[in-house]
Amino acid sequence: MNCNDSLFLNLSQAERVNVTRRTFLESSAAGIGLAALGTLAASPSVFGAAKSGAAAGGLPGFPNFAPKAKRIIYLFQSGAPSQMDLFDPKPTMEEQRGKDLPDSIRQGQRLTGMTSGQKNFPVAPSAFKFAQHGQSGMWLGETLPHMAKIADELCMIRSMHTEAINHDPAITFFQTGSQLAGRPSIGAWVSYGLGSENKDLPSYVVLTSFGTGRKSDQPLYDRLWNAGFLPSKYQGVKFRNSGDPVLYLSNPPGMDPATRRGSLDQISALNQSQFQALGDPEIQTRIAQYEMAFRMQASVPELSDVSSEPASVLEAYGPDVKKPGTYAANCLLARRLAERDVRFIQLFHMGWDHHGGLPPATRLQCQDTDQPTAALINDLKQRGLLEDTLIVWGGEFGRTIYSQGALTPDNYGRDHHPRCFTTLLAGAGVKKGLTYGATDDFCYNITENPVHVHDLNATIMHLLGIDHERLTFRFQGRDFRLTDVEGKIVHDILA
Repeated sequence: MNCNDSLFLNLSQAERVNVTRRTFLESSAAGIGLAALGTLAASPSVFGAAKSGAAAGGLPGFPNFAPKAKRIIYLFQSGAPSQMDLFDPKPTMEEQRGKDLPDSIRQGQRLTGMTSGQKNFPVAPSAFKFAQHGQSGMWLGETLPHMAKIADELCMIRSMHTEAINHDPAITFFQTGSQLAGRPSIGAWVSYGLGSENKDLPSYVVLTSFGTGRKSDQPLYDRLWNAGFLPSKYQGVKFRNSGDPVLYLSNPPGMDPATRRGSLDQISALNQSQFQALGDPEIQTRIAQYEMAFRMQASVPELSDVSSEPASVLEAYGPDVKKPGTYAANCLLARRLAERDVRFIQLFHMGWDHHGGLPPATRLQCQDTDQPTAALINDLKQRGLLEDTLIVWGGEFGRTIYSQGALTPDNYGRDHHPRCFTTLLAGAGVKKGLTYGATDDFCYNITENPVHVHDLNATIMHLLGIDHERLTFRFQGRDFRLTDVEGKIVHDILA
């Protein structure tokens, strides 16, 4: 509700003051309505709720057609991995080592403030060796030996491009379809359209981890998984990477479950009375958040307890799997969330922003991510979950072929590059072992099959059975959607 809504204008002066005061407090305080409990499976009734495994809370008519994917695991590599050091080999660049990037290749592209003042732009060939893998012959760098073993499960898009050249707007663009903050995130859109299949866990869960390649990397902001102007129950619930996964799940001293249940019943009755008087849908969200918190007291501890996992599974994810908050631990947790039919699971792994010291930093980042990523895909496949789970792996943009700062025989850095980079897909509905799109010899411009951020998001939605042009929400007089007024489904990559 806002001050222009008819519901607000029809209130008495006293009721208007009550609404505005409450709205201010809710938006400015980190209360239970926000702290990690901001989403849930919106059920037909607060106390009855749907059974675990039964979809609830989605929009009528959604999905629009039979989906290939029931859920998404989005492995976002924050900071932007270097495509020519991992996925897009350019062997002829050795002949160009140290030479200035030709103007005919750069084509007047705008640069960040970090390299715009450089007198020259020396070409930096990759320090890593590449080889072809699998029956598909997919090219992968030497720092990805585990992912190389599952090359035939991957769909590699080498021709991604974006409009943003700096981290914050670029990540925001990937997650919300706009470089400006305030729009709903992709996970919130999916939760809004499709609802949840598990009444005891949020439909949208976010996990974060710090990379060892650059521990003081670009920060992440909670608005990246926010609901924007959608009802707040659709925002992502962030599980913490240290301590208890979710705050305030334990009962305070002196309160047992029965007492807490009674308190929630009384609070719910008061909120229901207030909703009948004011008609504000956020009151219903608040009620549902309390209920989700109560159910998560049982579901989250069971989810995060991996003691029952076989030793072979733990070993597959690598040595960090038992360290809470690591990428490996989060990958295993993502599989456990997928088993419990959480709709949208998003891992943000920081540490890929390598403006200097790229070779050693990339090796460390790949040590973090290579084995757990491959293990996650294998684990899902062995359990029959990969066929209806879509995996997305990638960052917000790519890296320049030229070195930022000094170029030495064994060291270099790379600046931001939005004009071409690589994203990986695997699982439900995508072709296996496919390398799609191509870039020029300098890995600077796309030469075949460009794929825009809006195109990728439209394709993700399509695999979930959603027509991205139909999933809209009216806000301030306009119908908004994740893909704005753009987005083409990339049919060539679909199985």
